[in-house]
Amino acid sequence: MRKLILVALAFGTCVAVAAELPTEIPANFQLQTASFDYSKQSVMVPMRDGVKLRTVIWTPKNASGPMPIVVTRTPYDAENRSAWGHRPVSPTGAVAIPLPDAPLISNGYIRVYQDVRGKYGSEGSYVMTLPLRGPLNSGPVDQSTDAWDTIDWLVKNVPNNNGRVGFIGVSYEGWTSLMALFGAHPALKAVIPMNAYVDGWIGDDWYHNGAFRQFTLEYVYRQTTVQGATVIPLGKRDAYSAYLEAGSANDMAQRYHADQLPAWKKIIDHPAYTSFWQEQAVDKLLLRAPPKVPVLTVQGLFDQEDIYGPIASYLAMEQSDSRNDRNYLLIGPWFHGQQDPWFHNESGSHLGPFEWGSDTTRYFLNEVLLPFFDLYLKDKKPSKPIPPVRAFMTGSREWRSYDSWPPAGAGARKLYLREGQALGLTPSAAKNSFDEYVSDPSKPVPYRVQPIIPNDDADTTWDRWLVDDQRPFGSRPDVLTYVSEPLTEPVVIAGPVEAHLKASTTGTDADWVVKLIDVYPDEVPENAQLGGYQLMVSADIMRGRYRESLEMAKPIRAGAALDYSVRMPNAHHTFLPGHRLMVQIQSSWFPLYDRNPQTFVDNVAYAPRESYRKATQRIYHDSFILLPISPAQERSH
Repeated sequence: MRKLILVALAFGTCVAVAAELPTEIPANFQLQTASFDYSKQSVMVPMRDGVKLRTVIWTPKNASGPMPIVVTRTPYDAENRSAWGHRPVSPTGAVAIPLPDAPLISNGYIRVYQDVRGKYGSEGSYVMTLPLRGPLNSGPVDQSTDAWDTIDWLVKNVPNNNGRVGFIGVSYEGWTSLMALFGAHPALKAVIPMNAYVDGWIGDDWYHNGAFRQFTLEYVYRQTTVQGATVIPLGKRDAYSAYLEAGSANDMAQRYHADQLPAWKKIIDHPAYTSFWQEQAVDKLLLRAPPKVPVLTVQGLFDQEDIYGPIASYLAMEQSDSRNDRNYLLIGPWFHGQQDPWFHNESGSHLGPFEWGSDTTRYFLNEVLLPFFDLYLKDKKPSKPIPPVRAFMTGSREWRSYDSWPPAGAGARKLYLREGQALGLTPSAAKNSFDEYVSDPSKPVPYRVQPIIPNDDADTTWDRWLVDDQRPFGSRPDVLTYVSEPLTEPVVIAGPVEAHLKASTTGTDADWVVKLIDVYPDEVPENAQLGGYQLMVSADIMRGRYRESLEMAKPIRAGAALDYSVRMPNAHHTFLPGHRLMVQIQSSWFPLYDRNPQTFVDNVAYAPRESYRKATQRIYHDSFILLPISPAQERSH
């Protein structure tokens, strides 16, 4: 029974107040871990400016000798890493730790996760993708100094380590891994950046070739409104409707007071490729300061977030790898982070309806990641030499090895847009012939079939949209479709794809979206749902105002037939016999990219409603797609 205490009030009345109940939660309960084959501890590691960063250390108990350390520096909560990967509490480290790290902790690696400054358990101020010290950062610290100080503390304070450290991470964590290369600590011996953010304007998270990626709003809101993370209250099931109703990109931000966020303003107030972006583009920084540490770069062919950066940083580091024995590249058939099941908890055996014939994630973890770290952190030679480049070939579904990327000897073949909306290897004979369509900003082409579920919703399929069937869009009057005859022999491409358009608009600005598509036969006996499927192999957008200069926007001359170069992602794909090649061209890709008003304004993110106008777009038939045709000397395995 509860004990009641009578309390006299000012007017002489008495009320019964329940005394506080004794708690049933012990103050100092200790989880019994004596039987665990690992230990886990959380410590605060001091940086050179006195800020302390929460650092979670998993250590195998039964290692036969000193162990290497593998570190991930993250803005995504170091303490609850295993919970994100839906791993149980277990006395076995390989079961309890996130799945990608199971081979490491099972093979005698100390695994460390650390919250970057200002996030979750770490002290200090959070600046999203804090630039290196220099023109954009006048402070005494950056992510490279934090990496150096962390490594220094770990090798001096963690028992039974062998003095060698590796870094690894996906996306933002891939970027922090690359940051560790600048002024690298002597103990840093190997780095695996996966799907890393490298250049936010050319082709990663914030812009693609000058076109603004509107879902930046949801990420910035989640990362910078609180120290942990929170989700923007979009209020609609269909993101297409929500963004269209709002107006410009900044109009959308204003609805949720996100226009007050410094990170948001910083991104949209730098719409051109000025020194603001160039001074923090990691590939350019790597060219200036080539790393001396072995690096294995991981790229996803269907990476919906950072499809540009990994190969860009690999190519920058390749310039200084004169012996071709320190800079490695792995290209897999993955969406953003799929090769790291902690990130998405999904097998690498398939993506959407496409089956790869094996679990490519398991292959990566056991046949690539572990041997790489074993070689450089343990001096343990792999059973087979590590090839400089390993890439999965979609279409033919096989891993191939190369000495470089793009493969040496790769050629380029022009695929022309022809009259009758056909594709051919020779240009059209007709002079100045064209196809045209009307682009209406009030009815932009969706980037996928509606409803477009917001990225932060539990049932979003954002991670697989790059393999969406493109058939629903080809029937729109504002999408041009060009298609080849069925192939009689395979066409193999390996490398970057480029579109060279000759186009005109009745407006003074325009976006050009180009998609290279593999059209499957009408029936596919082994997988019926692929009958007639249209798979995007490479696709991207270019904002026309940057036709002459990436650094300065200029209005387009209305009605003038002008040349546009559209940079497109790397591909590694076989178009099989019986398939057809297709190219789709359009002027909006919404709401992934903000709508171009098609009248020139200073900053599209702030475009007033009256500036959005219809425009007639013409695509001339001497336009072409430049295909990177694969050489014959590739090695399959």
